[in-house]
Amino acid sequence: MKQPKFPNGWDEERVRRVLEHYEAQSDEEAVAEDEAAYESITHTAMDIPVELVPHVRELLAKKRAG
Repeated sequence: MKQPKFPNGWDEERVRRVLEHYEAQSDEEAVAEDEAAYESITHTAMDIPVELVPHVRELLAKKRAG
């Protein structure tokens, strides 16, 4: 059987913990978590046209690199 590939910093245990977290949530808890994410003062969610996503990723990579 083929071994799964995980992003850097992730492994099977971390995936399992994330799945357990979301599977154990009630609908109300899930909604509260989603709403709290939009109240963040350090992050934002944006609707970006698909054709611009590579450009946005490039800008973010440049920002992280310094």
